Amino acid sequence: MKGRIDDEITFRKLEVLLAFMRTGNLAKVAEQLDTTTVSVHRALHSLEAGLGCQLFRNEGRNLVATQAATVLAGAAEEVIEHMVRGIALTRQEAGFSSTQVRLGSLYSLTSEVMPQVLMDLKLRRPELRVELVLGSNDDLKEKLLAGQVDAVVMGVEEGDTQVESVPLFEDEVFFAVPGASEYAGADLIDLKKFAQEDFVSLSSGFVTYRGFRDAFQVAGFEPKVVARVGDIYSLMNLVAGGVGFTLLPGRVRGVFAERVKLVPLLPPFRMRQHMGLTFLRARERDPNILSVAAACRMTAGRLFPQSHAA
Repeated sequence: MKGRIDDEITFRKLEVLLAFMRTGNLAKVAEQLDTTTVSVHRALHSLEAGLGCQLFRNEGRNLVATQAATVLAGAAEEVIEHMVRGIALTRQEAGFSSTQVRLGSLYSLTSEVMPQVLMDLKLRRPELRVELVLGSNDDLKEKLLAGQVDAVVMGVEEGDTQVESVPLFEDEVFFAVPGASEYAGADLIDLKKFAQEDFVSLSSGFVTYRGFRDAFQVAGFEPKVVARVGDIYSLMNLVAGGVGFTLLPGRVRGVFAERVKLVPLLPPFRMRQHMGLTFLRARERDPNILSVAAACRMTAGRLFPQSHAA
């Protein structure tokens, strides 16, 4: 078993020792370290107590370092430099003080929202490099908790004490039909009238799938789903090709232009998605997370001024 270091020997006291070895003056050390000469004197002599040997001697009114103090100072300098590097590497591994941020996003946000977020972030922090990770709400949440991403823009979930969410905007869910459909020009859609129609949907885990499921629960029937896909753009292609109807958030309205039309639902079936930036509660003061949050707020305020919740 390695020998234990006495409790009297601390990093702070070693820093005091190094400052004294550089200046040789208690008052100057106190000024540099923003403390008192009494505290400096006490720290130096407590090192002697911890080591069990003399480090200083008095010559008149002056305190003079011995050769033993010089040896200890050499070791202390190496230890402190090594520890400073270790702390920096540890914070970088944890995502703090890093020039890279791993940002998760739903597929549906990549057509307009995320490009704007990245541009706004570049203006605020030009040195910050972003790795964009795409997935469903559930996939991204799992990656966040596992430390594989630093923050996620996704549907906000209530009641999780491990994470913190910054509300950004609300998005209404619409009935999606092919551009040439007889329903494309409808003012409102009564979901109950589509019990015999074919539908396509996202797989479970997506926030849009949850809205899809909830709307049909209100309508009182189980939709006939003929195909499920793992991203919203494949889903829109199926709608455009006439494979089936679905429900989509308003933020993707401009993606397929004339090929897919989004029609409002009657009030009983309307669903709204609450979007936000989610990150681990332990990282709420991380400068990178704060910069991403500011960029997200800026984008949300510009793209969704009526529903911007920040």
